[in-house]
Amino acid sequence: MAEESFQEKSEQATPKRREDSRQKGQVARSAELSSVAILAAALLSLWGLGGWMVSGMQGVMIETFTEGYAINLDAMSAPAHMVSWMQDFAMVVAPLMGILFVVALLVNVAQVGIIFTGKPLMPKADRISPFSGLKRIFSKKGLVELAKGLFKVFVVGYVTYLTMTAEADGVLAYMHMEVGQIFGLSADLILTLGVRLVLLLLVMALLDYAFQRYDYEQNLKMTKQEVKEELKQQEGDPIVRSRIRSLQREMSQQRMMSDVGEADVVVTNPTHVAIALKYDTQNMHAPVVLAKGQRLIAQRIKELAREAGVPLVENKPLARALFKAVQIGEQIPEELFRATAEVLAFVFQLKRRQSTTGV
Repeated sequence: MAEESFQEKSEQATPKRREDSRQKGQVARSAELSSVAILAAALLSLWGLGGWMVSGMQGVMIETFTEGYAINLDAMSAPAHMVSWMQDFAMVVAPLMGILFVVALLVNVAQVGIIFTGKPLMPKADRISPFSGLKRIFSKKGLVELAKGLFKVFVVGYVTYLTMTAEADGVLAYMHMEVGQIFGLSADLILTLGVRLVLLLLVMALLDYAFQRYDYEQNLKMTKQEVKEELKQQEGDPIVRSRIRSLQREMSQQRMMSDVGEADVVVTNPTHVAIALKYDTQNMHAPVVLAKGQRLIAQRIKELAREAGVPLVENKPLARALFKAVQIGEQIPEELFRATAEVLAFVFQLKRRQSTTGV
């Protein structure tokens, strides 16, 4: 484990590592991008719904202050009136809140997708540890967050200063205007300032999102040893896998040997190679290899063939060609049809002669 801690994280994260990270709530997400999107949605909503909201608020205020004098408030009726006033206010701001909620949801889903996990809510000791807190503050990510905060303060202050300086004459003229005109001009000024801030903060948010993606990928990287350990966990111990493959080969050979008795002919080399063939003219388009083997396996195939009365035919070129070209359970290729047909014709003719003579 000590050796692993000094290894360089040079390998890209595996799909399992990425999925485990998502389940822990560790994703590449920019809070700045979400904030800017919500701010932009708020400005657009106020621009489109501002007039309606102002009229609605005026109606709520007029009704509250004009009819309020006629209401007899006591301990029993006050809660009901408070609920009614709050409902009227909520109906005015509900469209704006709904739009902001939908935008916030869509921006976060676009960044990280949909994740259902409670692991980020689990208590951890390092979250209350002063040492861990200092480490996070002075980490690369902490310094970046500090730089972002200072940059935002500078940008907001500077853009606000430039905007207010440019509109200074108009602001001084407010002293000679009516309340309605002041509200209208103030709304235009706030909207202008908001648009400028959103455009500048959007640039920063996009840069922040790129940094979050980069930092996330760097943190996900794995050492070569971690990749090996994960592969071992997924596929099992190499010794166990080797034993399983060995058992599978043994079972496959047993099935293969049990099929030798069903063959029509065994083509031999004669001593090094043996291939058992079967051809059913009614159900097969071409002969099929039931079993094949070299050396000891070839000898065993020939022994089983003799015990089952399957003819052995020596044909060195055909035996070598079939062994190289055809796997067990496959049909022979077209280029070997002629040579194989000659052998099968000889065998079938031999079987007919034996059945005629009764031998």
